[in-house]
Amino acid sequence: MRLLIPTLLLPAAALAGTGFDGTWKTNMESLKTTGKPVVLLLAGGEYTCWSCNPPYTVKADGAEHRVTGQSYFDVAMVRVTGPNSADIVLKQGSKELVRFSDMVSADGTMLTSKVTNHAGVQTVTDELTAKRVAAAPADSHPLSGSWVEQQHVGGDLRPVQYQMTAEGFQMRWNGQSYDAKFDGREYPVAGGPGKTTVSLKKIDDATVEETDHRQGKVVDEIRLSLAEDGNTITVIDKDIAHGQTVTYTLEKQR
Repeated sequence: MRLLIPTLLLPAAALAGTGFDGTWKTNMESLKTTGKPVVLLLAGGEYTCWSCNPPYTVKADGAEHRVTGQSYFDVAMVRVTGPNSADIVLKQGSKELVRFSDMVSADGTMLTSKVTNHAGVQTVTDELTAKRVAAAPADSHPLSGSWVEQQHVGGDLRPVQYQMTAEGFQMRWNGQSYDAKFDGREYPVAGGPGKTTVSLKKIDDATVEETDHRQGKVVDEIRLSLAEDGNTITVIDKDIAHGQTVTYTLEKQR
């Protein structure tokens, strides 16, 4: 994927201990991404996402084009909507999964990306800004170049519910779910478009580590830490597939 991995992966996380039971909501202002930049090229009638895993190229003509090797999507549509803007739509079969509506500032230094995610039963939205860290090649669309995420300025990632069991726990989020145990085995995420499996390790009553697998590879390593007051969870998600680390805070809902 490209900008905002969390909109497709959240919540790829597992929680343990009675302090984790309940409903949790992401604090959007807490979302931070560090690591490798997003690298895009829109030029010569084609769009390339170089930082995607694996990279892919399609014609930027607004038509559907097949894409291979991706976990979440097999069709991409790219349409230039203006001298500084473009829409990227990713689909799995006939179902639209995510739409990026991107706008580059007049001076070319900032990118605003509005993300609409239809992977779950309810639509998930996000809006973020990114700063240019490498110039666009000559004669390319301003969307081209390298971008580093700055902040999230809006959106709703939907709450997640957790329930502790004797041997593990259950997760429910926007039509996706799993019931996993602390035995190191892989458990499927039901309803997930990426066919993700999770394996878990309980560090202590307030700390859990999760490993996510897709297409036979480890793609994420996630550490969750419950605060002493039981009101927040700090999530550190090492996105191995894209060389990025996403951190955010979950807040308990009363």
